[in-house]
Amino acid sequence: MKSDEDEDFRQFVAAQIDGLRRLAYLTCGNWQAADDAVSTGLAKLYLAWPKVNTPHWYARRVVVNAATDEVRRPWRREHAAEPEFLDRSVPDPAAQVAERDRIQQALLKIPAGQRKVLLLRFYEDLSVEDTAAILGKTTGTIKSQTARGLAALHRVLGDTPWGENENIGRFASVVRRG
Repeated sequence: MKSDEDEDFRQFVAAQIDGLRRLAYLTCGNWQAADDAVSTGLAKLYLAWPKVNTPHWYARRVVVNAATDEVRRPWRREHAAEPEFLDRSVPDPAAQVAERDRIQQALLKIPAGQRKVLLLRFYEDLSVEDTAAILGKTTGTIKSQTARGLAALHRVLGDTPWGENENIGRFASVVRRG
């Protein structure tokens, strides 16, 4: 790569790394695996950098896929004794932290494909079309995976069903960076 492309890549990484790390963590539920996924994803992005037209989308896609791969590895099947919180630097009221942890743990229990869609749609606040472009799926698939993911999350949490417009703000506000 040319030096100006290297500098563009460095600036992109500096601006996006925290968000990519949190997205990876929400996908796999482990900070170390999330860091590995971000490293893997950024390495792939670096190699493709001169050819990538939409680096934000590409970075999200490779990081989410790498995070999913991290938890599939047999040596990654260990679980922390104490659940980690999204962001320990932000003081939250105890009830909000407990709810965030509850939803975070529930996210890890739904299928990876549905979890990816929910995180991109509601954590990253992407449209159906943008999510479809990132994951290389049709908009119909994204819509059905969103509905199935929300239903699965409802079953795991044991709450009243969340409507697309009615209560999705609760999910988004709880998992959002904060």
